[in-house]
Amino acid sequence: MKRKGRIIFHVDMNSFYASVEMAYRPELKGKPVAIAGNPEERRGIVVTSSYEARARGVKTTMPLWQAYEHCPELIVLRPNFNRYREASKHIFSILSEATPFVQPVSIDEGYMDLTDYVGEENPIEFAHKLQQRILNELDLPCSIGIAPNKFLAKMASDMKKPLGITVLRKREIKHTLWPLDIGEMYGVGQKTAEKLKRIEIHTIGDLANKDVLTLKNLLGINGERLHQRANGIDNRPVDPDAVNEFKSIGNSTTLPYDMTDLTNIYKTFDQLSKKVAERLKYKNVVTENIQIMIRYHDRKTITRSKQLQDFIETKEEISGWAKRLFQQHWNEEPVRLLGVTAQHLTPKNELSKQLDLFNYEQEAEKEKLYLAMDQMKEKYGDEVFIQLRDPEPNISTSFQKDFLSEYKTEEKGSDS
Repeated sequence: MKRKGRIIFHVDMNSFYASVEMAYRPELKGKPVAIAGNPEERRGIVVTSSYEARARGVKTTMPLWQAYEHCPELIVLRPNFNRYREASKHIFSILSEATPFVQPVSIDEGYMDLTDYVGEENPIEFAHKLQQRILNELDLPCSIGIAPNKFLAKMASDMKKPLGITVLRKREIKHTLWPLDIGEMYGVGQKTAEKLKRIEIHTIGDLANKDVLTLKNLLGINGERLHQRANGIDNRPVDPDAVNEFKSIGNSTTLPYDMTDLTNIYKTFDQLSKKVAERLKYKNVVTENIQIMIRYHDRKTITRSKQLQDFIETKEEISGWAKRLFQQHWNEEPVRLLGVTAQHLTPKNELSKQLDLFNYEQEAEKEKLYLAMDQMKEKYGDEVFIQLRDPEPNISTSFQKDFLSEYKTEEKGSDS
């Protein structure tokens, strides 16, 4: 008998890094544990922490010295990314035994489509068995959201932590989802939440009941998308190949005449980069690889690319790298066509500062700055830096993206 609706699970590991460390060292269980860089010198920032530490006020991205103020007995460990990567592979192996439709979205969370794989078993019982298996075999806790689509499953998994199992049906969203603050909605970042609150959208219900035209005028196509999500509408499939779906965004143009003038060539790169940046914004992705194409007057064509250490997205950043590549590789012959392509794209909403191998080390170097800022805020008040604060974290090379790429490579290899 075919089921009427989809059964989507969102599996979210609880306090993943800290939980892996506690599984490896059981004596840490029940204690406040944090993962951070340079704990020996009490420097760096908190990458993640156990629920016991969170209860004492320890938060992700908090400077380590401040975490110790909240919790003097805090046990701080350096990140062990090889250990976390290995644990994650075991988790997704278990999930893949239940259904071939598993979509990892980071090292510690993923979607499952179990519509045709639960059989006659109750989905809640199935989730309990899956949760218990991960706990028994790997000693790692997780929360599972069960819903008819990915958005509702994601929202459900956040509702009970740790070791929660939550069902969120469409008919329940008015009572369960709509009362939540708009900032708690998946896909709504701090900047978007601020924009929505300026037009009196304070809850998910306010968003669901707002007219779509107003939202589109405010947020573009994303306004319509968020309106649908708030009303429980999300037709996206659970796609095991989604890791590879964002490949590249590029633009090229044939020049009005064979060109050697750098001023006009650079203007062309600015124009092409502007179009690429607009499409990146539309797709809500960032890039870590820029490629240029040069076609000469004799039709000889070359492409050259640069792998970047940081994700970029603006016209200025893209154009800057395109011009550098051109400077390095142009043979000074007349140019007939130019192209700019952003490659190795990553969705913004799948980037996590918590999973960033490089970011926590960079933040550690800013510890003195944080201390000085705190001292000034104590003296002059919290608003002293209000115009300087960037509400969105800087995005840099993502450990989770590296993991996802490897996950797909291994999956393909295991089929052969």
